[in-house]
Amino acid sequence: MAHPHLERVKAYLLTLQDTLCDGLAALDGEQRFREDVWDRPEGGGGRSRVIEEGALFEKGGVNFSHVYGEQLPASASAARPELAGRSFHAVGVSWVLHPRNPHVPTVHGNVRFFLADKAGEEPVWWFGGGYDLTPYYPYLDDVKLWHGVARRACGPFGEDVYPRFKAWCDDYFYLKHRNEARGVGGLFFDDLNEWPFERCFAFQQAVGDSFLDAYRPIAERRRDHAYGERERDFQAYRRGRYVEFNLVWDRGTLFGLQSGGRTESILMSMPPLARWQYQWAPQADSIEARLNAYLQPRDWLNTAQEPLPT
Repeated sequence: MAHPHLERVKAYLLTLQDTLCDGLAALDGEQRFREDVWDRPEGGGGRSRVIEEGALFEKGGVNFSHVYGEQLPASASAARPELAGRSFHAVGVSWVLHPRNPHVPTVHGNVRFFLADKAGEEPVWWFGGGYDLTPYYPYLDDVKLWHGVARRACGPFGEDVYPRFKAWCDDYFYLKHRNEARGVGGLFFDDLNEWPFERCFAFQQAVGDSFLDAYRPIAERRRDHAYGERERDFQAYRRGRYVEFNLVWDRGTLFGLQSGGRTESILMSMPPLARWQYQWAPQADSIEARLNAYLQPRDWLNTAQEPLPT
């Protein structure tokens, strides 16, 4: 039997997808999202929305999915073995934006809800999600704005919530095989059911509803910055790292593929262009060469370190 609040969460997520697409299309100013509705033979489906070759966004997507089945995929049950053998519902919205201008960060976010059922037992539910920023040329005022919005979204839920989920984001979005941070982080939470349902649901909404406030001012500030071939080459190099994380470490990508989701929609997060060169490294003492050191996790809201660009 479905959880009585499943449809409420689903209704919110569908509305969030609309809100994000409207706001991001207005920010782009040239292209709209095109929609693709799909079904999953094993149960469920979704609606994928993609924007390409816009004035701001080279490629982006905002995807809604609701998939269900008789057994949780291994990527979910491995972390919580007590749930093995349960049927499940997974509903969520995920978004990734790859701007053309290297001074505008790539950004990722998602909010999701899981429900695991077993005859004769109470349903088990949990929320997950967050958002993170991946700048190629980070500006300190942008990073402070980003984390300031994240902290305000968490504020009503306790003083410990932002630092806890900020640290989780730093740990999660880290390329262990490269010893590199993917970006400047943000928020990440999973398996959230420590509060009553209404409080957990309210927190999910606070995170989802705050995203545009965090990202839109940054994109507006940087979209007209001049750039050339050097910056585009470095952006393509760092996009390669983004791809590596998604294919090697990301639990969401693995869950989508293991659950029989639509591959084209799951891999929507990939950038339109990326590059790998054997043992390539940025020029010594350049802005690009200093990026990895700059991206190391820190308390961005209380740092006085100057941004890399001069």
